[in-house]
Amino acid sequence: MNFIDNFKEGLKRGITIALGYIPTAITFGLIASSQAVPAQISILMSALVYAGASQFVALNLIKLDTGIISIILTTFIVNLRHFLMTAALGQRIKDKVDHKWMPLLAFGITDESFSLISLTDNDSLSFGFILGINLIGYLAWVIGTIFGVYLGNVLPEIIQVSMKIALYAMFIGLLVPSMKRSKPVLFVAVLALLISALLNWGPAFLTSLAQGWKIIIITIISSTAGACYFRNEEV
Repeated sequence: MNFIDNFKEGLKRGITIALGYIPTAITFGLIASSQAVPAQISILMSALVYAGASQFVALNLIKLDTGIISIILTTFIVNLRHFLMTAALGQRIKDKVDHKWMPLLAFGITDESFSLISLTDNDSLSFGFILGINLIGYLAWVIGTIFGVYLGNVLPEIIQVSMKIALYAMFIGLLVPSMKRSKPVLFVAVLALLISALLNWGPAFLTSLAQGWKIIIITIISSTAGACYFRNEEV
């Protein structure tokens, strides 16, 4: 297929991702607006950062008046997995895509798009196909954010409230099935929970830490312990 056909196929395959992004992006816009984050800043976060989990984390840290260094370090750690995802994808398409386009494709990679692309056979992978998947997800995220920032408040209150827990529901929906089928995931999740409890209800010198540093500590310790303990197991 030519570029246009591949691009259209990517758009079609990415529709499911876009449909999942819209409510979460609206929620992000709503929360950002409720925390008095300027509209243009919220939209630029979605347009330039384009990383749902770290954007919500950043909003929470901003709300807690966390220092800029802590926010940067936390979001960097949350997004470290993108190095692995884009490196793995790069190996599959290095002979099919001009290297000058690699950064563009890497920018649009998310957990969901990477999963979808990973399930696609090598013969179907192309610049146009991946661009189509990435673009429709990106547009859904940015447009959803704009809607949440400017129009979210006109939604019925019950919908606004329910959408504010959408991210937590999404995380639980992703985590619980993985915990049920994977011992490493269960181990890391339980360890993270215990460390979080210690940092929030333990000795004063731990509870006094800034929220951003607590997240960094939880992430590093739990993920490192899981990687070391289950070194030879498949997640």
